[in-house]
Amino acid sequence: MAVRNAINIPPLESGDRLTRQEFERRYSASDIRKAELIEGVVYVASPVRAKRHGNPHAIIMAWLGAYWTATPNVDFYDNPTVRLDADNEPQPDALLRIEPEVGGNSIISEDDYIEGAPELIVEVAASSAAYDLNDKLNAYRRNGVQEYIVWQTYENRLDWFILEEGRYIPLVPDERGIIRSQVFPGLWLSVDALREANRSELLAILQEGLQTAEHQAFIERLN
Repeated sequence: MAVRNAINIPPLESGDRLTRQEFERRYSASDIRKAELIEGVVYVASPVRAKRHGNPHAIIMAWLGAYWTATPNVDFYDNPTVRLDADNEPQPDALLRIEPEVGGNSIISEDDYIEGAPELIVEVAASSAAYDLNDKLNAYRRNGVQEYIVWQTYENRLDWFILEEGRYIPLVPDERGIIRSQVFPGLWLSVDALREANRSELLAILQEGLQTAEHQAFIERLN
């Protein structure tokens, strides 16, 4: 959100119950770098820990960034504000989206925010107790986010969900320990490489996915 000075605008605090319009008003008037509105409740982010969030976030960004570089007409964002609905305005760690002209479900608003449900959202969470796997998961599911990845750093566990008939179903790794996106062909993830922070192996497996006929056909469809 843009930062500006304001007079007589209440501060934005965790636990506040606000409309999306009031949330945006207070957020824009604050110097807070990350806050989210989830099911009508405000969550202000704590300071970011280096090993528990900063480094895992960087690994996810390197993986998604490599896919984005190889896949024209797929949009990639780091910590964008997303207007999902009247009660939900999250700021996910990362996402991939497709333009609506070629089948995507979200748009870029006139004031430069994402509106609607991106196709893939990734969150780095502390643990399964975090709201990323509770209220936020429900908000993403209800609004039609097709794939949702959560990396729980304390347990070092990865969950990858796909939306089927209004429910999130876990995607299961194959015999090689690889999960393949159903929405973004060629987006392959080695779960062990991610958990071990083995960046070279992570990107090598992704490169396998990028060389498939499915990925090439996806590029052609988007073009």
